[in-house]
Amino acid sequence: MATLEDFRNERLRKLEELKQLGVDTYPANTARDTEIGRVSADFDALAGKKVVVAGRIMAIRTFGKVAFLKLRDYSGEVQIFWQGETAGLKLEQIHLLDTGDFVEAAGEVGKTKTGETSVMAESVRLLTKTLRPLPGRDGFTNKEERYRRRYVDLNVNLDVRERFVRKSNFWTATREFLNANGFIEMDLPILEKTTGGADATPFMTHMEALDQDFYLRISHELPLKRLVGGGYERVYSIGARFRNEGMDDEHLPEHVAMEWYAAYWDWEQGMEFTEKMVRFIADMTWGKREFALPNGRTINLGQDGEAYPRLSFVGLMREKFGIDVFNTTLEQVKAKCKENGIKIEDADNVGRGVDRLWKKIRGEIVGPAFLVDIPVFLQPLAKRSEKDPRLTEQFNLLLDGTEACKAYSELNDPLDQLERFNEQQALRDAGDDEAMMLDLDFVEMLEYGMPPTCGYGHSERLFWLLEGVSAREGSLFPPMR
Repeated sequence: MATLEDFRNERLRKLEELKQLGVDTYPANTARDTEIGRVSADFDALAGKKVVVAGRIMAIRTFGKVAFLKLRDYSGEVQIFWQGETAGLKLEQIHLLDTGDFVEAAGEVGKTKTGETSVMAESVRLLTKTLRPLPGRDGFTNKEERYRRRYVDLNVNLDVRERFVRKSNFWTATREFLNANGFIEMDLPILEKTTGGADATPFMTHMEALDQDFYLRISHELPLKRLVGGGYERVYSIGARFRNEGMDDEHLPEHVAMEWYAAYWDWEQGMEFTEKMVRFIADMTWGKREFALPNGRTINLGQDGEAYPRLSFVGLMREKFGIDVFNTTLEQVKAKCKENGIKIEDADNVGRGVDRLWKKIRGEIVGPAFLVDIPVFLQPLAKRSEKDPRLTEQFNLLLDGTEACKAYSELNDPLDQLERFNEQQALRDAGDDEAMMLDLDFVEMLEYGMPPTCGYGHSERLFWLLEGVSAREGSLFPPMR
């Protein structure tokens, strides 16, 4: 049985023979003037006209003095009918070509005797000689191999290639919606001296120019709120963020996220805006609002103007676990975790334990729904509720057992913020690596004044969820061991 090395050696032999014939095996240019997909789509307009197409050979068939090549570019596939004398490569040299090679073919658009739309080759030119054969679709299904050689995966599994077109459309739609509503996209630094905006363990790196350590950002939040303090009223940013934690079907240490901040809005306006935005993105990306997920659940994002139900965090914790989150001890929380098979760490505090219990509940909620009544101790950056100062004006969009977004009325009281930062720093000093760092510069910004503001964030997890794929399946080049 031939091995990959055998195939490669044979192609190397062909490469050398082509060079001996004077063929430029890797030319720098092509005369292509027509995308392959147009040949069929615009056949009536192109029939009888000369075109130059270029693409990858997907199949080669020879019948005596006639050959057929199936050529593919990004737009589609077309047959090349090769007969008689041609410029460039000669028909008798076809044995030096392999599937996977890139060629250019020029000739009139027409149909063969069997009625298949074709380019009647007048010249064939080699553009790239490949040294490794593409596997068949049935032979390239191993996930680990697909992720490591995504460039092969995209050639073999066209459904995967189209997935990442949709992912591009997902972020294009996000930008379109925000731009149309008066938001300005901002560039933000990835390297930060003090990082914050989320409960997450940061990555560290060293900048030689300053001989200082920096963190890779875990969130866009604090820089964007500094911009609101600087006078911008509606801003957003889309880009990578980094959280030095585990990987699973919903999480990757590096992923793309978006956050927006709107001055003079509160969380109620933010919820209404979120419903509209998520529906717009779904319409523009998938052309639908109802999604049948691999786990058998169905999510319907609803009709315009339809408000999502609201679920109380405090109420759910009391209903499911009998816990009053404002009057409980770490021992009681640990006991409930053990009772429900939830792992809890020695360094966990009450807040971290309550959050672990909440994730047990969250997994059962299909949604869409907004989680509200979230305690202050779980969100150090959100404004307190006017109705109950123990709660925040925060909402999380729940979809298929996960938090697809997090948003809230932003805390703009500098003294309250300083107090919460100090509480977080104390937790960090006690061993909680995910607690937020004390950011005195941010507090100073608040002392200069930031107007009432609503902030929102979602990551590409929202895309993975609605696309019905895991985190690694939904990322072009996921991290691999």
